[in-house]
Formats: sequence, C-alpha cells, structure tokens
Amino acid sequence: MNDHQLSGNVYTRGIAEFVAGLRYEAIPPEVIARIKLLVLDSLGCAIFGAELPWSRILQRTLAKVDTSRGCTVWGTDQRLSAPHAALVNGTLVQSFELDDVHRVGVLHVGAVTLPGVLAIAEMQPDLTGRDLLTACVAGYEIGPRVGMCMGPEHIGQGWHSGATVGVFSAAAGSAAALRLSADQTVHALGIAGTQAAGLMAAQFGAMVKRMHAGRSAQSGLYGALLAEDGFTGIVDVFENEYGGFCTTFSRSTDRFDRSLLTKGLGQQFETLRIALKFYSCVGSNHTTLDAIRTMQARHPFGAEDVARILVQGSRVTMDHVGWPYVPQGMTSAQLNLPYCVATLLLDGDVFVDQFTEDKIADPDRMRIAAKVAVAEDPAITARGSTYRHMVHVTVELNDGTRLDETVEAPRGSEASFATADDVVAKFTKLAQHRIATARVDQIVEQVMQAERMPSAAALVRLLATT
Repeated sequence: MNDHQLSGNVYTRGIAEFVAGLRYEAIPPEVIARIKLLVLDSLGCAIFGAELPWSRILQRTLAKVDTSRGCTVWGTDQRLSAPHAALVNGTLVQSFELDDVHRVGVLHVGAVTLPGVLAIAEMQPDLTGRDLLTACVAGYEIGPRVGMCMGPEHIGQGWHSGATVGVFSAAAGSAAALRLSADQTVHALGIAGTQAAGLMAAQFGAMVKRMHAGRSAQSGLYGALLAEDGFTGIVDVFENEYGGFCTTFSRSTDRFDRSLLTKGLGQQFETLRIALKFYSCVGSNHTTLDAIRTMQARHPFGAEDVARILVQGSRVTMDHVGWPYVPQGMTSAQLNLPYCVATLLLDGDVFVDQFTEDKIADPDRMRIAAKVAVAEDPAITARGSTYRHMVHVTVELNDGTRLDETVEAPRGSEASFATADDVVAKFTKLAQHRIATARVDQIVEQVMQAERMPSAAALVRLLATT
C-alpha cells in the first residue's frame, strides 16, 4: 500500500491490526467465559433450524451445484464446500429468530461469525480450541462496532444490518482463524465490504431474510480466503468518501461515527454486550413480552381480558416490528410485535412450539393482535441506539383496569445476562430435536472446555448427525 492509502485508512487498518494481533492470552477471562456461552447458543439455534423448510430448500439447492464436500452442515449428515457450508450454517443460526443480538450494533453476531471460523477449523485441523475462541472474539468484536458506527438510521432506511454490517464480523473472524497479517486483513475487510447487501423488506414473509446472515458469513469467508492468496480489496473500505461503506450505506455523514470503529478496541469488549434470546422472535419484541409477563405476575390477566394494548417505543421499533399484522409467512409472524403479543397472551410463551404454519393465520391470534397498537415515543428515540428496544407498555382490561410497565432491556440482555445453566438448558432443548442426548452433552463439554481442544475440528465433527 502507498503512503496515501496508509494515512487514509486509519480505521480500517486499526481494525485489521487488532484482528491480526489478537492473542488468547490477552483476552480477559470474563470475555472467554462469555464467548463460550454465545458460541453454544448459536450452535443450538443452528442445529434446531437444520430441518426447517427454508433450510432444507437451501441445502438441497446447493447440493445440486456443489462438487466439493469438505465441510459439515451442522445438525445434518450433509457436507458442502466451505463457502456453501458457511452460507447454509449462517442461515441455520438465523433460521428461527432464536439467536443472539448486539442491540446497539443491531447485529446477530454468531450467525455471521461462526460459520467461516468453523469451516476453517475443518480445513485446518491444527486450529486449536484457543485459536477458535480467539477468532470468535475477533469477529464478535468487529461487527458490532461497525453497527454502532452506522447507527440505527442504517436499518431505519431499509438496510438489513445482518446482511451489510455482518460481513465485517465474518471477515474478521475468518481472518483471525487463518492467522492473516494486518495487511492481508485490510484486504479481507475490503473484499467483504464490497459484497455487503440486504434489504429489510425481506422481513415481510420472505424466506430470503433467513439467508442474509449466511451470505454475510460466506462473503467474509471469501474475503479472508482470497486475501490469504493475494487478492486485493478496498483498503479504505470505511474511509473512502466515494463508494466507501459508511458514505454509501448512510444518507448523510452526520448519521455515522467512524470513531466508534476503534474506540476502546481491545479494552472495552463488545462481546460482553451481546444478548441472548429466550423468545423465538425478533429481538425488538422481547422487551414488550417481558413487560406483559411482569404485569401478569402483578395482576393476572389473559387474552380475553384485554381491551387494548399500546406499546410505545423507538422509531426503529415502530418501523421494524409495529405494522398491523397480516399473515405473510413464518418470518413475518416472528417479526411482528402484535402477533407475538397475541401469542404470549394465548399460549403463555413465545418459543419454537408456538410458531407453526397452522397458527400463522389463526383467527384468535389475528383478533388479539388487532388489539395491539405500536407508536413512537420521541423521547425514547432521542435516547439513541442503546435504548432502541426500550418500551412503555400500557394494557387496558375490559373491567377498566389500566396497567403500565417500562422495560429498557430484555431478559438475557447484557444488563441481565443469562446464567450458564440457562444457556445450556436452551441449547439442550433445541439440539435434542436433531441430535442424540449423549452427543448433545459432548458438544456442551467441548464448547465449555474449548481451550483444551488440540484441534477445533473435533467440535465440528460432533455437530454432524452421522
């Protein structure tokens, strides 16, 4: 790179130097403990999702065109080429709205990071468990920072951040797994960044929304593999004013903040701010569901007791999940807040068993969902992306009783993170749909003791059903 490029890519290079220089010994013990739980959670989501209709279509289609079968499709007996395995596995993690979320960065981090890292583990058996954890932390640190840089307006203007921001988590994790130099990592980021794309309209019933994370994982893996072999990318992918990531994906320069890309990098770990889901729906809905459960505990009521419900939240919440419910497929049901509220009131939970094809147009759910209105509270919007999931929920009952509850962050969030037992229980509940109990226990043991693995490929082998 010439002098101009070096001076003009301070943020891109800062990220690359962090990724290339990250070592297991430098990662705080609490971050290591957390990354294990986050990895386990994502693997459970993927294994459960392996037999969902959209997952089977994707596997079947890629098997028709794939001649290389080097990498495992998690939760199945299928093998595909590394890029296709990354595409499928990222899709599996995101396949049923169960996976993690960095709320401020608006990113499901495991779905975009793990597929490339574990594909490399299969291709390079000398990748140890410590190497695996280090590469995961690299990916989990970078993507959220790009999301924070772009701010909530990025998704507000219609880009799906998992498909855009996610490529940088994928590239960083894959670059770390391949042990790329800082120069090579700059190119990996630049190759991945130019592949970023994804439209939020996919949330309205389209299967393709599930695939966005898989495409990011694949793009990041491509970026790292190509950079390793000398292929060049955009060396100032964040800084370039014409066609750079930030200026292209934001309407104006006052809507992004590049300093957040590297601020505190290596000292303040965003991995610790990634939340887990205990409802099988988009993260923006969880605070409302928690609020209703809290009100029910204080003053019991059911679906038929409700006259109306008003949810006041950020502009992003209103746009993202607050539209009047119309049956348009499983994706739409899992993203729509009124539908999820109706599901909680009718079934008492909002997990995998509550989302089946026969319930999407259920008259009772639609009738109860029609009682739910979602509106913007400008004061919540003004508090910024840290509080984008904050809601104030008002429930009016038929007998005139009025209940109110405000929730800033959902159960499982960084402010109220789940216990290890909770995460293992969720993983077990999901994985047992596809894998025998003894194998499930082995996966838990391998992840929780990952630093002892001489080869991370041993973990990937356990993820197959054969």
